[in-house]
Amino acid sequence: MAQAVEEWYKQMPIITRTYLTAAIVTTIGCSLEIISPYDLYLNPVLVVKHYQVWRIVTNFLYFRKMDLDFLFHMFFLARYCKLLEENSFRGRTADFFFMILFGASVLTGTVLIGGMIPYVSESFARIIFLSNSLTFMMVYIWSKQNPYIHMSFLGLFTFTAGYLPWVLLGFSVLVGASPWVDLLGMIAGHAYYFLEDVYPRMTGRRPLRTPAFIKSLFAEEPVVAARPAELRFAPPPVDNVQQN
Repeated sequence: MAQAVEEWYKQMPIITRTYLTAAIVTTIGCSLEIISPYDLYLNPVLVVKHYQVWRIVTNFLYFRKMDLDFLFHMFFLARYCKLLEENSFRGRTADFFFMILFGASVLTGTVLIGGMIPYVSESFARIIFLSNSLTFMMVYIWSKQNPYIHMSFLGLFTFTAGYLPWVLLGFSVLVGASPWVDLLGMIAGHAYYFLEDVYPRMTGRRPLRTPAFIKSLFAEEPVVAARPAELRFAPPPVDNVQQN
């Protein structure tokens, strides 16, 4: 069993493995009181005035206490982050990393701006960790890129993947969780999907281009199409075989 888990972990692509490891280590560290969540949460005042810039990153690593909700989000992170990196972004690790940076920037900006809008500022002020929203963003992007895959929710009903974010949002509301976290993920996910997939098809222009310095951080691997196992080459025609 341990060997199977180790093999599964090693087979994860680099970005997914790194993020999953950092999230688990951070959450476990907080649960054991080795790390304090008060040193991790997003606080613009502390970032700007006290230069605690690490909060811009660490608020995406802490998934609250280790409970069933934590296990659900680790599953979503391991599954959909891995699916995106291995399929949609196969051979484009830099582009995948840029997607995460873009989503994190949109989420952070949305929370900061929302905190200044009357009537909703109180709701945004409660959002001090954006890890769940970033995970939900990946679920949303995957669902938009694979809308016709059939899925089942707890064996109760089936639906296509395009409706997955809405099903999960409805479930969050049913269990009494705040819908703001999931909605933020949907906003960031749709912003990326529109600018990367929809807008280029409409105008022929691609506004989201991975900066060269990010591409220089990753060695891009050429994508080689896998040969089906059952493929066999037919023998050459008899006429083309030189006879002795």
